Amino acid sequence: MDLVRAAAIVSVPVAYALGVLHLAQLVVVALIVGLATVVFDVGNSTFLPAIVSKGELTVRNSLTSASTSATQLGGPSIGGVLVQFCGSALSLLLDAVSYVVSALLLWSLPRPACTTAPVKRESTLELIKEGWHFIAHHAVIRPCVAAATLVNFILGGLMALTPIFLVRTLHAPASLVGLLIATEGLGSLFGAALTTRMANRLGSARTLLYVTAAGPVFVLFLPLAQGGWGLLLFAAGNLGFGAAAVVMSILTRTHRQTVTSMELLPRVMATVRFVSWGAIPVGALTAGAMATALGNRGAMWTMFAFAFLAPLALWSSRVRKMRDLI
Repeated sequence: MDLVRAAAIVSVPVAYALGVLHLAQLVVVALIVGLATVVFDVGNSTFLPAIVSKGELTVRNSLTSASTSATQLGGPSIGGVLVQFCGSALSLLLDAVSYVVSALLLWSLPRPACTTAPVKRESTLELIKEGWHFIAHHAVIRPCVAAATLVNFILGGLMALTPIFLVRTLHAPASLVGLLIATEGLGSLFGAALTTRMANRLGSARTLLYVTAAGPVFVLFLPLAQGGWGLLLFAAGNLGFGAAAVVMSILTRTHRQTVTSMELLPRVMATVRFVSWGAIPVGALTAGAMATALGNRGAMWTMFAFAFLAPLALWSSRVRKMRDLI
């Protein structure tokens, strides 16, 4: 998937140099990169339990989430600098090189021996049904997936609302808009760094319950924010919700990797990714409709109301009576 992404991205500067670059190619490249990214993430999450003991999964998932948060925090800024000083074509070439380097690093990973007998090939539909059946009938994974889907719905809504809310409603200076948006990535970095310590001290299930309940409190800060010094309230809410979301992601992903058999894990991870990530564009569309009908601040209040659904999914389930998810 790294090599596929590299080839797709490098096609853009090549077409530009030949004078044949069109918008249709950019759309196709974006689709290919998006598809390859999903497959890559599923493989990444599935491969980790094969080389890491169950007792280390929370720590390792925290590290991978921290690295993702760090790149999300610094990547856009670095990309902007590269485009400004190197031009868009050269910047994309460097991006393609980064995928090639990643592929080379992955090539050096150990390959665990196959311990299971080959199974007969099943249809894609059967594989999807099997993964969904496991999730739907698992007393812990089911509410965790429901909560993750609802959180991603909110994240999708905030992704669409935040830039226009900052610029048109709070009248934030252009120099601060990027920094305020980046506070979510900073919160994710903090959350990833604290997840293991919180899970060890409170228990993974209790930590999950507490951070999910804290999510709506942080979302409340967003519609309450005002201009000037009131922008700090927005930054605090964005940072806190980002931290809560990544802690939840790490703990639920670790639980799935621990209780699911290696044979079934790819189907389960792919199904979870499809369902939970599918809520992001739905949240964005909903937020856009709410902003049209109620205004930007009214749409933020709507996202705050929706934010209570995620803790409801967990607090009304078996997770509420557990100290640890396992």
